[in-house]
Amino acid sequence: MMNWPDTIRAGETEQHEPLVRRVLAPNPSPYTYTGTQTWIVGAGNDVAIIDPGPTGSGQSVGDPADIHGEGHVEAILRAVGGKTVTAIMCTHTHRDHSPAASPLKAATGAPIIGCAPLVLTDDGPRADSAFDPDYAPDRILTDGERISGDGWTIEAVATPGHTSNHLCYALIESGALFTGDHVMKWSTSVVSPPDGDMSAYMASLQKLYDRDDRVFYPAHGPAVDNPRQLVRGMIGHRRQRERQIVKLLETGEGHIPDMVAMMYKGLDPRLTGAAARSVLAHLVDLQNRGEAVMRGDLWHLSGNAPIH
Repeated sequence: MMNWPDTIRAGETEQHEPLVRRVLAPNPSPYTYTGTQTWIVGAGNDVAIIDPGPTGSGQSVGDPADIHGEGHVEAILRAVGGKTVTAIMCTHTHRDHSPAASPLKAATGAPIIGCAPLVLTDDGPRADSAFDPDYAPDRILTDGERISGDGWTIEAVATPGHTSNHLCYALIESGALFTGDHVMKWSTSVVSPPDGDMSAYMASLQKLYDRDDRVFYPAHGPAVDNPRQLVRGMIGHRRQRERQIVKLLETGEGHIPDMVAMMYKGLDPRLTGAAARSVLAHLVDLQNRGEAVMRGDLWHLSGNAPIH
């Protein structure tokens, strides 16, 4: 985890560029860093809200940084002021991203537009990021679809992998891309089967590498001002992890907890479960390519695996 002191506290608003502001939610954790960043797009008569985040106040989640003593929804409404909310948009439906969409819709009358609904009963050990069962969009965007307002245009960029319904959002006027959990500067994204898919995640990384976005605004952590360089490094990192896994399988090590212990030296113990899910995602990807197989509770190289 990078040491990135936040310049604002939960409930406050910070201007990043003429069309972009953020409001920090009071939900810091090993998975959310300083908290979920809700992005407000627009400088004219109307705005869009991206990743409305969780509901609740700082006090309710044990964070005293919510200096106004209000919930995150109230903080967003205060930041919006008297402007019309044209759209409430979610990159995906983990509970740290989408639950505030419903109360914001009730308060503003704005439609919920963006990713498809998705609910699974089991998505790994991340209790803070289970799927939001109440997410109900008024309109689902597909790759390349756009919505617009006063001086802004947002285009959906489908990026499955972290979740199958994950979307990024491109702000056409400024070259910014809101990347949700797909690409973050402070941490790699968790890819957790059965919904998380490593092959899809790698393809989505390549998709972003092939773009020419000026800056990434993730849902957690600092902005990324060197997008292609970061994405190239992330692709290399994932390929390196795969090579590590294959080498361990070659030695006969196929027990995921032991593989995690060997691969992630010095890992925060609270992140061990997430690391195990990512290792599993790599193994499932190798299995789908005919290079690995599971027998009992152990993984092995298959006869089709290339020699490394």
